[in-house]
Amino acid sequence: MTISITKSSIDFGIVTKDVEPMLTFYRDVVGLTYQAKVDMPGGTTMHRLLAGESVIKILVQAKEPAAVAPSGGVAGATGYRYWTISIDNLEELTAQCSDAGYKVPVALMDVRPGVRISMVEDPDGNWVEFLEQA
Repeated sequence: MTISITKSSIDFGIVTKDVEPMLTFYRDVVGLTYQAKVDMPGGTTMHRLLAGESVIKILVQAKEPAAVAPSGGVAGATGYRYWTISIDNLEELTAQCSDAGYKVPVALMDVRPGVRISMVEDPDGNWVEFLEQA
């Protein structure tokens, strides 16, 4: 049997130790719509933001996690290293992130005909790829 998908998007969870800088980046600088704060069992708090039909979940656990994901983006380690948001204002958003003091480890570039990207580092060192198609 194969998977039977019921939603046309994938939700994504990011665990952080410090929620305010993460909300500032994703909500205020990137411009994702804040949906809700949800108190979860065990003392975890989830902040839900909308990216199109996807939900980006920023979680703060009651007990601080023992480990931190290695930095270095795509070349830093194996596993989930970046995620992508498709947009139609790549130059403006990349400049806005840079002007706000966020690292842009992958500057605007063409990856194939009609497709441009940049990658920005969030306050926890996670990489977000912004992709624009002509």
